[in-house]
Amino acid sequence: MAFHEVRLPARLAFGSTGGVERRTEIVTLGSGFERRSTPWAQGRRRYLIGANLRSLDDMAALTGFFEARRGRLYGFRFRDFADCKSCSPGAAVGPLDQTLGEGDGTRAGFQLVKGYGEGDDALERRIVKPVEGTVRISIDGMELESGSFAVGAATGLVTLAEPPDAGAVVTAGFEFDTPVRFDADRIEVTLESFDAGRMAAVPLIEVRV
Repeated sequence: MAFHEVRLPARLAFGSTGGVERRTEIVTLGSGFERRSTPWAQGRRRYLIGANLRSLDDMAALTGFFEARRGRLYGFRFRDFADCKSCSPGAAVGPLDQTLGEGDGTRAGFQLVKGYGEGDDALERRIVKPVEGTVRISIDGMELESGSFAVGAATGLVTLAEPPDAGAVVTAGFEFDTPVRFDADRIEVTLESFDAGRMAAVPLIEVRV
């Protein structure tokens, strides 16, 4: 997939709106009962950015970023400040935040994931764009030194130097970006004075990578 490993500057995202969406197909039966299903295993994030920008310099920066991505052609990283950590937004990342799996004595690779919900109804989201230098790993509660594992910055795959013993629980904490692309082929700017203007909201949509 066409993707640029670059993050949208945070100042261009201030005032953004958005969140996760789901697709649910509902059929109402003759009895009045409903049959509900979904073709999506995972939710998909959508955002609107740029509407709060007033500085012509910031608008030019966003336009330049849009041009460098060739509009909708290339994906990029977006920091969703409401959901960018393995823990809650106001907490500090810790190595016990998320469970990645259990060792079997031979497996050394574990995918970063984040769980949503509790118990049997919980959903697991693959994290593929971790922020460099933020990933912390532990095995059975003992944090590993940074040199004892490697993290794929573009995949979220953690590779341990030594496979953990069978039954050993591997956990992680991390910050991450959401992979997105622009969801419009144009950007509109209104000039309101010599040094200020107004930009129409620019849509972003999460991409699968």
